[in-house]
Amino acid sequence: MDDRDIPKIRGVNHITLAVSDLDTAVRFYRDVLGLSLRKRWSGGAYLEAGDFWICLSPDAATRSTPHPDYTHLAFDVDDAAFDALAARLTETGARVWKDNRSEGRSHYFLDPDGHKLELHVGTLQTRLEAMEPCCAP
Repeated sequence: MDDRDIPKIRGVNHITLAVSDLDTAVRFYRDVLGLSLRKRWSGGAYLEAGDFWICLSPDAATRSTPHPDYTHLAFDVDDAAFDALAARLTETGARVWKDNRSEGRSHYFLDPDGHKLELHVGTLQTRLEAMEPCCAP
């Protein structure tokens, strides 16, 4: 099958995160990370950052520790805002789960439910350019 025949996905629509306490999660994503709260009800909340939105969904089965693999969600951050956001995360006690060793400025942290998150300054293009000496497409 030719790539031209495969229907294309336009992008990420939203991410849903299971949370143990909706109030705590909303405060973290709204007050610490600065996402815009668009709607909240007893069964969840929608928050927005640019064209991207997150659904926080209360779930009794939410894990209480980070998943052991590298899976994580990275937020795009302007370089001028990076230091202030990283400092706010440190001040609120968000735990760091990894030190940055890749292209671009990154701060890896956990949300209150142990979801692995990242603040990242950079684009796919800057990442590809940084990889160019070692890897071909």
